[in-house]
Amino acid sequence: MRLFLFYMKKILSATALIGILTILALPMMVLAQEPPEECCQLSRGITLGKGASAVTCNQGDWVGPTGGDCSAAISCATPKWGMFCLMNTLYSITDWVFVILVALAGIFVIIGAMTLLTAAGAPEKVSSGRNYIMYAAIGLIVGLLSKAIPSLVRMIGGM
Repeated sequence: MRLFLFYMKKILSATALIGILTILALPMMVLAQEPPEECCQLSRGITLGKGASAVTCNQGDWVGPTGGDCSAAISCATPKWGMFCLMNTLYSITDWVFVILVALAGIFVIIGAMTLLTAAGAPEKVSSGRNYIMYAAIGLIVGLLSKAIPSLVRMIGGM
């Protein structure tokens, strides 16, 4: 048992070190890349602002600054183009996270139900099946909360 704990401590400390180095090295790798383009194509319609100052760009529009590098392709020129591109990226990421978590939750419910059906009264199997279903419910809740992230960014950004 002591040998197992010794190796677990080594593995955990190596994992933590790799995680810290990744967090420190990732920004340098990103900054070493080419600079981002000054425009993006929206995958959905987005409205930023409220009332008379609201700016709306539709799905498929190229958003960018007036007079930018890709000014010939820009169909929605606005000074808030960076926020439009950020919101477009956030929507894409949260949509994928939601789909993946819902799929995993469905798989966990099926595994939990099969475990419960084949338990034959064994308490450890019944407990395991219930845990699978509980984890599926937690995954669904996290997936639903992920859909709220773009709204939170809008609220924090004052858009």
